[in-house]
Amino acid sequence: MISRRLLLAAALPAAACSPLDIANGLTPGGGTALRPGIPYAPGERGRYDLYTPEGAGPASPLIVFFYGGGWTSGARGDYGFAARPLASLGALVAVPDYRLFPETRWPGFVEDGAAAVRAILAGPGTGRPVFLMGHSAGAFIALALALDPRWLGPAREALAGAIGLAGPYEFGPEDDPRGIFAGSPARRARAAPGSPEQLAGTPPLLLLQGEADDTVRPAQATRLAALARAHDVPVETRLYPGLGHIGIVAALASPVRTLGLEGAPVLEDVRHWLQGPAPRRA
Repeated sequence: MISRRLLLAAALPAAACSPLDIANGLTPGGGTALRPGIPYAPGERGRYDLYTPEGAGPASPLIVFFYGGGWTSGARGDYGFAARPLASLGALVAVPDYRLFPETRWPGFVEDGAAAVRAILAGPGTGRPVFLMGHSAGAFIALALALDPRWLGPAREALAGAIGLAGPYEFGPEDDPRGIFAGSPARRARAAPGSPEQLAGTPPLLLLQGEADDTVRPAQATRLAALARAHDVPVETRLYPGLGHIGIVAALASPVRTLGLEGAPVLEDVRHWLQGPAPRRA
């Protein structure tokens, strides 16, 4: 049944139905309640969607998922295909929007992420283990909030962990032709703080990366993992042979997994990691 629906969807004109539309349209919605557009800051970009799985209790974990898009594109409503499978793990899932270039530059989108996380910690995340997660540009935001205390301040201590999917955790001006990070020190973008001593208090990390990713090289994950280990931050890394930049987030989608096309057990690895040692709680 799913394969037939995929074939029908593939026959639709591209202008009428994007790959995200197809992924979301084929992702089962049963068993998960959606509360859209919860405000955390002024403006339409200052909102998040909250997915609550059936049977969730007051101690169920909550994942804050930041989508990618090079800090220039993306919308929370396009990521139900990722949020619903994550909710199937028994976790509430919040998907915030954040301001994009050219409306803002660094550190505006990181500050938006921090504002969203503070609001979620004080709201649906109260009393729960709260994990940050992101793909690509969203992984930069999630890991910056987990690694660098200047963004969340004392609220960082409430985080239970952070998960990065194919994140560009450090790059220079040669990788930033639009000047999105023009205001960063020496125009070098880093998720980690400038002083490694500030890594103290970083929650456990899970870094997932495709070895065939030619957008964000695997060295991004391995270098950050080495930095974390050197400063006693708990970190696990998974490198997936043959998996590319989009494939690592597409692997979360239910129709992709149903057809055995995910290429790597991304969702299962997230599940096992979440079920690991007792996490910190808010």
